[in-house]
Amino acid sequence: TELMRHKSRKTTTVPSSSPHEKPIVFEGRRGLGAYTYNPAAFPPSDVIFYNDTAVAVNDLYPKSSVHTLLLPRSERNLLHPVDAFEDAAFLAATVAESEKLRKLVAKELRRRYGKVSKLDQERERVLNGEVELADGEELPKGRDWESEVMMGIHAHPSMSHLHVHVLSVDRYSECMKNRAHYNSFTTPFFVPLDAFPLAADDPRRDPSEAGYLSQDLKCWRCGAGFGRSFARLNEHLAVEFEAWKKI
Repeated sequence: TELMRHKSRKTTTVPSSSPHEKPIVFEGRRGLGAYTYNPAAFPPSDVIFYNDTAVAVNDLYPKSSVHTLLLPRSERNLLHPVDAFEDAAFLAATVAESEKLRKLVAKELRRRYGKVSKLDQERERVLNGEVELADGEELPKGRDWESEVMMGIHAHPSMSHLHVHVLSVDRYSECMKNRAHYNSFTTPFFVPLDAFPLAADDPRRDPSEAGYLSQDLKCWRCGAGFGRSFARLNEHLAVEFEAWKKI
């Protein structure tokens, strides 16, 4: 959701939970509030799960092949995440729900790419009935897809409601359109959830000073440099995406 001004979010009107109240309107930077206010108003294609603690949704502008958001339902959700996560209990609750979402993202990655992943082949052969397990033998674990999932926040979010990005590491999507988009997920501008709470002198507290978004482009997987040419990087990312799927 960071740096998506190329395509602004539309105003979202959500039915009130009471028939006697007017619908609630969420617009602009407050658009994500619609999900936390009344997640039941959205279809399963938008909302993955919800409970009293959080709502998990698919990102409208994915920057990886699988990109979701975890939205805490708390009075702290309008604070900057750096400040909100100073509260240990709130951070722990957010991490727990994000880990739940990470498992679902990993499951989706396996569903999409397990058949072409070398590390999943033994497992796939069992599931397809090509190989039978001996009595007491467990299904091969296969590829660790959870390790292919990132969780974190942007150091300077563009949306008001606190949201944790839970996405696959490939950074390959047609919504990834420019250098700022890419660098927001490949430089310290993207702050991993396990980095919190941040130290008082952590430079990620003031990302504008570091100039993360204007840095030269570098492949997240092989480290190759592409200067400021996003077009060249994007061509390279397509090749890396195919190779990554097949690990």
